[in-house]
Amino acid sequence: MKRFYKKVSVAEADGGWRVLLDGRAIKTAQGAAQVVPTPALAEALAEEWRAQGEEIDLKLFALRDAVDFALDLVAPDPRETIERILAFAETDTLCYRGDPDEPLFARQQEVWEPLLTACEHRHDVRFERISGIIHRAQPPETLARLRSHVERFDPFTLSALQALSSLSASLVIALEALREGTDGAALWDAANLEELWQIELWGEDFEAKARREKRGAEFARAMTLAELVRG
Repeated sequence: MKRFYKKVSVAEADGGWRVLLDGRAIKTAQGAAQVVPTPALAEALAEEWRAQGEEIDLKLFALRDAVDFALDLVAPDPRETIERILAFAETDTLCYRGDPDEPLFARQQEVWEPLLTACEHRHDVRFERISGIIHRAQPPETLARLRSHVERFDPFTLSALQALSSLSASLVIALEALREGTDGAALWDAANLEELWQIELWGEDFEAKARREKRGAEFARAMTLAELVRG
């Protein structure tokens, strides 16, 4: 598609902010008004439009896609998104460790345990730690408290949280990623601890590295969305 606009601007509208192309407001993929809660997020969306060349490259609209998902699919009924997010609390990667006599267990304790413990203290919950891959249910009180916390989020933060939890297979990591000042690269390494451990032992696979880096970029963009929503 050829670029069809010259000027990109940001304006207040309907209790939020929106992007204008030659003075005309942008709509979401499903035709809703694309109004976002902070000027920082609107400016970031505007930059995606400004960055386009003579031919529009849809791959450069990653932030716009996340915002449209929030407005078109999450906002009308957040319940389905919340359920998908909370499913990662029931099978959180950080709870599943190797056997205590394995070297991997020590690395998991070093990297994962501080994250898990901090989440427990912050939300007054308790997680079951499991050695092996056999599923063990998490305490109902833990799931209820996390549900209450997640249900407070706006649709844009829920959009970011779903991406973060899905990419990391961990609600604990996803919630930590929402916190201001969090080291995103360290969190992504924590999410990939077992793969990185295997690389230390056996070396790197090029295709696996490319997949991990692509998903890592998606993780970073979801963190950016959450940060821009905070303003």
